[in-house]
Amino acid sequence: MKLPLNMLAQMRAATRNLMGSGPAAATEAIQQALSAAGLAPHAASTQAPPPQPMRDINPPPAPPSAQARAAPPQADAAPEAASVPPTPAQAAQEFAQDFMARLGVPAGLGQHSFDMPSFELPNFHPPGFNAPAATPAEIPAGAQFIDGVYRNHAGTRSYKLYIPSSYHGQAMPLIVMLHGCTQNPDDFAAGTQMNALAEEKECFVVYPAQTQGANSSRCWNWFNAIDQQRDQGEPSLIAGIARQVIDDYPVNEREVFVAGLSAGGAMAVIVGTLYPELFAAVGVHSGLPFASAQDLPSALAAMKGGAMPNAQRKAPAGGVPIIVFHGDRDTTVNPRNGDELIAQGVRSQAGGKAAKAASIDGSVPNGHRYTRTTHSQADGSPLGEHWVIHGAGHAWSGGSNNGSYTDGKGPDASREMLRFFKTVS
Repeated sequence: MKLPLNMLAQMRAATRNLMGSGPAAATEAIQQALSAAGLAPHAASTQAPPPQPMRDINPPPAPPSAQARAAPPQADAAPEAASVPPTPAQAAQEFAQDFMARLGVPAGLGQHSFDMPSFELPNFHPPGFNAPAATPAEIPAGAQFIDGVYRNHAGTRSYKLYIPSSYHGQAMPLIVMLHGCTQNPDDFAAGTQMNALAEEKECFVVYPAQTQGANSSRCWNWFNAIDQQRDQGEPSLIAGIARQVIDDYPVNEREVFVAGLSAGGAMAVIVGTLYPELFAAVGVHSGLPFASAQDLPSALAAMKGGAMPNAQRKAPAGGVPIIVFHGDRDTTVNPRNGDELIAQGVRSQAGGKAAKAASIDGSVPNGHRYTRTTHSQADGSPLGEHWVIHGAGHAWSGGSNNGSYTDGKGPDASREMLRFFKTVS
């Protein structure tokens, strides 16, 4: 469904009202937006019940350290919860969620979207996937998985750096891995199995960590204007982390790459686009094109309908090679985003307009079929690869169920990304 401009404005107004004026004003604004779209709200959603004590039905995820110590979660007492009438604030939030559901937004998306101090997409991932890893994977003898912190004018971010046991002072490549929403470095490392590949391929891997202070569900804020600019916001922090590792270890500076999943994939595109002198290539899984949104409403529209070609979203010239993975059954981020992402990434590079494309179909034994399309210059130099994984949803292809949001049926996105990075370095 195409979102009318006046409806987007009213969505913004509803968000502001929920943060400031209260649920009644928010409900009225959402009702107006529903009327503009020709959609009728559920009658029950507009009725505010008597006030009751607030119950946090969607608590934010615990920090990694707390998750590691937490006992197994107890089953939710559904009958008791059902017997507690919602407060007016909860009723307004439910009304907002019903509104987004009628626009086709996936279940669970934006569960906290209207009670944050700024626009965000706290729950990028749909329900039904494995929960985040509770404990880090075992580290091989001689390897290290160490904590670090980086600070600049945009703030502070922690990170974890994997140093393989094969490191003995030699220069090695560096992979920057950006996790998705609700994830953390340990979880993302476990799911992508990138540390195991680092042992095999001899490379450093650094995992920047988003904070709950910046986003309640630790999504990278790819849809904020400030976070789409060089030397500003989160791109400056991520680039700064990469440079700090380069300063501290003998990184081969011609082999520095950035990759990510979902919100992390969208941010990887931004960082790679803004810092082409730092990153040699970009890997994106289930992400979106550069600057495909400027706020929550446009982010929801891009995720649901796919980012369309737009002059305002044109990536700066001088881009770097890119590899894209996307499941064609992804209901959280429309697969059309992968199509536009690879097109945008190829045309932003020198010689991209005259690129040659070639496609092959393949399959993983007892796993997914896929279509792999390569884009190259006339001399064969690689510009990009696009992997469409048939039957796959919103999850890291070929990942381990030791981490969250993975699909073990393959193909192995981590291994293919490293293979692609090697061809372009």
